Amino acid sequence: MIPKDLVRDATAQVRALVIAAIEKAAKHGSLPEVQPPEFAVEIPGDTAHGDFAANIALVGAKAFRMPPPKIAQAILENLDFDGSFFERGEIAGPGFLNFFVGREWFAQVLQSVTTLGTDYGKTDHGAGKKVMVEFVSANPTGPMHMGNARGGAIGDCLAGALEASGHSVTREFYVNDAGNQIEKFGISLQARYLQIFKGEEAVTFPEDGYQGEDIKELAQRYADEHGDSLLALSEEQQRQALVDFGLPTNIAAMERDLDAYRINYDVWFRESTLYKNGLVEKIVGILTEKGLAYEKEGALWYKASEFGAEKDEVLIRQNGNPTYFAADIAYHYDKFALRGFDTVINIWGADHHGHVARLKGAMDAVGLSGDKLEIVLMQLVRLMKDGEPYRMSKRSGHSTALRDLLEIVPADAARFFFNMQQPGSAMDFDLTLAAEQTSQNPVFYVQYAYARICSILKKLAGDGISPRDVTQQELLLLSAPEEIALIRRLAQLPGEVATAATRMDPSGLTRYAIDLATLFHKFYTACRVSVDNEPLMQARLRLCLCTRTALSNTLALMKIDAPESM
Repeated sequence: MIPKDLVRDATAQVRALVIAAIEKAAKHGSLPEVQPPEFAVEIPGDTAHGDFAANIALVGAKAFRMPPPKIAQAILENLDFDGSFFERGEIAGPGFLNFFVGREWFAQVLQSVTTLGTDYGKTDHGAGKKVMVEFVSANPTGPMHMGNARGGAIGDCLAGALEASGHSVTREFYVNDAGNQIEKFGISLQARYLQIFKGEEAVTFPEDGYQGEDIKELAQRYADEHGDSLLALSEEQQRQALVDFGLPTNIAAMERDLDAYRINYDVWFRESTLYKNGLVEKIVGILTEKGLAYEKEGALWYKASEFGAEKDEVLIRQNGNPTYFAADIAYHYDKFALRGFDTVINIWGADHHGHVARLKGAMDAVGLSGDKLEIVLMQLVRLMKDGEPYRMSKRSGHSTALRDLLEIVPADAARFFFNMQQPGSAMDFDLTLAAEQTSQNPVFYVQYAYARICSILKKLAGDGISPRDVTQQELLLLSAPEEIALIRRLAQLPGEVATAATRMDPSGLTRYAIDLATLFHKFYTACRVSVDNEPLMQARLRLCLCTRTALSNTLALMKIDAPESM
């Protein structure tokens, strides 16, 4: 069964009704026979002006060669609502056509939520297309920081929205286990290891080394387990042994931290495999064969400027080692050409904005399509506590680690807060608010609405009252403004999920959850559930159950708990 989206269905009906009315008006001579232009059908900000609105009269003035009010009037006079969700239409403002659904539509919304249950909110929008979401992909030389925490929440929730909208989704972590950063990692560990046995004054730490306490801790762990055994080896052997110990240790710690953050990947892809399987070499060969590579100053360059980049890029350095960019091209070639993803979405920090055009252009250069590569650029996070910038530790040497955050802020709050703003917006993360258990904390506020519904059901069950099947006629008893507003927002969940997937922005889901909780609290205040009118009581119980389902499904998409009591 294809999940039902009554907002999408109603929107499609508005389009069909308008087109049919235009054709009818043209036959009667009140509109000229021309091809109608594209027009928008939207939900008005103020639903007192209608449940849906179309701007056909405004955008059609040129095509029809008539003023918008006259076009709107001609369409309105020829609308036929028989067999549709709608009962009437009217003209507003400079020519908007507003449409009002009948009360049966609201009853159908509740019936749809009831029937679909945990599937409510899902759509077939993605049509099974293969999508990879690559996110976090933190450097394994140290702990994950706040940027990784935000990217993890955004990427995982986006993947959830894509799955719920009908895509086949793979979550992937790219492990940078090769290249310059690994060399620096080895040199840093070596210096700290030697300092343990020879003293810090005797061993100079490299200026560009990794300064964090985590490097000291790793070196100490190796020394504790293996003693001074490395002192007898060459410098290269020392570094390799420390990297072979430190890298798996750090990657295992990343997996533990991400698991605590409720992120589980389908694939952990190692950069080193691109060299082992010859794919980097293959990419260099493809670009060379196409005449898109040239030698200069002992290095091999790619003609990136011919594909939208600001300048050409080095593929092979003077020392014969491939660059990170060469590996990145190979990695994305693997995603598209070898694994067959229809779309690849990368969650990157905003400081990578200059790499977007380069990588998209490189996909075109190797015979693929850069248009299939989507990049979500994410702005920085600033931790705040009691209104002041806050730094929790210096474990990584540069920024606060994800594991530190999760020690004082629940994963529920972290995931919710990081998705409250669009990825492209810089954000302040309020540690004080995130740790509060009050209605001022938005995730607590949403969870409390869910728990309140559970409490209502439990109290009624104690009085011997249980929900039963409710007829459409009984659902039509729900007519209070607070009831209608709540049902209207319930209907919008499938569209919110599809929008989050299409726009690659899951922040709409947190706004939806807050809105739904707010509307439920208003309904609860205005409309008593336990009333003497049994059919009305059962209809309101059904509204409570449907709201609980929508809240649960929305929170589940974000991997946030829905507690039954608080």
